[in-house]
Amino acid sequence: MPTKRTVDYSDYANQIVKAIPRGILLTTKADEKVNAMTIGWGTLGTNWSRPVFVAYVRRHRSTIVLLDRNPEFTINVPLEERPSDRKIIGICGSERGDEVDKVALAGLTLVDSDIVSVPGIAELPLTLECRVIYRQDQELSLYSPDIMAHYPQDVDGRATGSNRDPHITFFGEIVNAYVIEG
Repeated sequence: MPTKRTVDYSDYANQIVKAIPRGILLTTKADEKVNAMTIGWGTLGTNWSRPVFVAYVRRHRSTIVLLDRNPEFTINVPLEERPSDRKIIGICGSERGDEVDKVALAGLTLVDSDIVSVPGIAELPLTLECRVIYRQDQELSLYSPDIMAHYPQDVDGRATGSNRDPHITFFGEIVNAYVIEG
C-alpha cells in the first residue's frame, strides 16, 4: 500500500524544471474519469503571492473537457529515470484520452490526493496538487514567426504533437506536495 510523504515543492524545484522537457504528467479527473496527459512545457513559480505550476494544454485535448468540469489537476514527476517512465510518457503523450483509458493502458497506480479530487500516480511519485486560479487562451497572432512553427495551420487540431490549435494556459495554485512511497 503506497504512502505519502509531504514535501516542500520548492526543495524539488530544480528536479521538476529539469524533468519537464523530458515529459511529466498532468492528471485530471471529472465524473469519475481520470486522464493523464504528457506535458513537455510548464513553469514553476509564484504569481499573486501563491506558488503555481503553469501548464499549457492544446484546445482540442480531452484534458480541457475534464478541466472545464473540475478545475483541479496533479503534476506527476519521476524522481529517477526508469525504463518504464519512457513507456508511460509515450502512451500518455500519443494516445487520446477520449478514445482509450490511458491509465489502464499505461498500467498506472492511482493514489488518492489529500486536498484535490485528482489522484497522484505512484509510478511518477513526486506529486503537486493544483487548483486552477486563472486560465487564458493563447493568441497565435502574438507569437514570433519561429514559435509559429509549433502551430502548423494545415494540421488538424485533434492530431497529437504540433497542430494548428493554440494552447490554453492554466495557472494551478500548488495546494499540496508529496512523494508517493512504497
